[in-house]
Amino acid sequence: MTKPAPPPVNFLLVDDLEENLLSLDGLLRRDGLVLLLARSGAEALELLLRNEVALALIDVRMPGMDGFELAELMRGTERTRRVPIIFLTAALPDQQRRFRGYEAGAVDFLTKPIEPHVLRSKAEVFFELWRERQEVARQRDELRAATAENARLLLETQRTAAALKEADRKKDEFLATLAHELRNPLAPLRNGVELLKLAPTGPSAAQARNMMDRQLRHMVRLVDDLLDISRVTSGKIQLRLEPVSLRAVVEAAVETSRPTVEAGKHALTVRLPDEPVQLCADATRVSQVIGNLLTNAAKYTPEGGRIELVAERGRGEAVVRVTDNGLGISPEMLPRVFDLFTQVGKHLDRAQGGLGIGLALVKSLVELHGGTVTAESGGAGKGSTFTVRLPLEGEAAGPAAASHHDIHMTAHPRRILVVDDNIDAAESLSLLLSLSGHEIKIAHTGPDALAAAADFPPEVVFLDLSLPGMDGFEVAHALRADRRFPRVVLVALTGWGSEEDRQRSRDAGFDFHLTKPIGAATLGELLARLPAAE
Repeated sequence: MTKPAPPPVNFLLVDDLEENLLSLDGLLRRDGLVLLLARSGAEALELLLRNEVALALIDVRMPGMDGFELAELMRGTERTRRVPIIFLTAALPDQQRRFRGYEAGAVDFLTKPIEPHVLRSKAEVFFELWRERQEVARQRDELRAATAENARLLLETQRTAAALKEADRKKDEFLATLAHELRNPLAPLRNGVELLKLAPTGPSAAQARNMMDRQLRHMVRLVDDLLDISRVTSGKIQLRLEPVSLRAVVEAAVETSRPTVEAGKHALTVRLPDEPVQLCADATRVSQVIGNLLTNAAKYTPEGGRIELVAERGRGEAVVRVTDNGLGISPEMLPRVFDLFTQVGKHLDRAQGGLGIGLALVKSLVELHGGTVTAESGGAGKGSTFTVRLPLEGEAAGPAAASHHDIHMTAHPRRILVVDDNIDAAESLSLLLSLSGHEIKIAHTGPDALAAAADFPPEVVFLDLSLPGMDGFEVAHALRADRRFPRVVLVALTGWGSEEDRQRSRDAGFDFHLTKPIGAATLGELLARLPAAE
């Protein structure tokens, strides 16, 4: 059966000068591509209402509605908000105009006269991406047709449809997270530009440059993370752990979120500890956690509200509380506030929108650091308090400071084998367990895990399921078949947490199934349930 020809790909070209449109038309014309020509912003919007567009090339300077204004209107409409935009400009834009362009959704700027090979190479990328999307849609439609024709294959198709839906959800989650993380540094960078314009020398200029340097390094770090897409999409975020000051990360978070707080005309009170408090943490991520909580408080507090941030040393941990007198959280919503894409529905109009990912990111990042985050509220209209607890650098909880679970963990030291191909994940979990008095061995592959078990007979094995080559299920089968390990406790580590996934773990011989990321409280509870070693 011959595969049908794919439908054409549409590009939108917007320029008020006819000769520029004709030039772009000549440079980009190719088989399978339809070029939609618009001579004004209004004409472009009409074409966007009637056509799906893979790429928009927009001239910045146009009479009436300029390119930036057109892009902002596109971003405000669900149908066109994800259309990639390349701005065309007669002169290299200054930093402020470039920031505005990226805020409006630009993926690039091209300066006239345009180099033909540069334009064609960039256009080729978006052409092929759109074709891949068309192919996925075609395969999805064929799969649905096959389902209708053959009821016998209904169960195989349900799993495939679920996988496609999950892949699409992860794609949307990834794009939303990307936009969220990249936009955060833009506000202080823009403010820094304005400060340097007003006072190019002196203490304020030095402070502005330092602040801009931090935010630029933050953005570079985020871009670096994008290069490892396979790890991002699989949920394997690597932390860069180092000794950091609690005061420093709090001050960075306040700086990042201050424009949002000031836009709401809120009174922000910050209380920091007098003595130095050190964490072993990823400074950028912890700052992001606190910044997200401050931004969340600002969005859900009516104009002129009060927000308080308190950072202090607790018993073997750093404690950060963000309290507001805002809209509050109803009892039925309180257990769900950390779920992805969750918002307090009836307050959306007063929460300034958002994709509902901020608190989900907070929870994931805090638990990756071995900490916890909780939410409290007296109900609608009674404000909210979010509390983050993070372990201090080099401090294991002693008898006076340990939680209930920690006491059990240190009471019965175990020989524990940690198996994960993600080096950071293995080492951070091992460090967390070592602080509670356990003897730890690490392996990064299935064969290495079996060899380590022979040399270091473990009582407990924390085993990642997604190992390369010999996966976690195969390792579990091998350990269960080995008479040297009759009582070993197998704990599955995975990003999958459905009942079907848990049943598969049980069938493979696992005693427990933990979904990543895993918090210290969860580890303590699990180990406390195990009988004392004989």
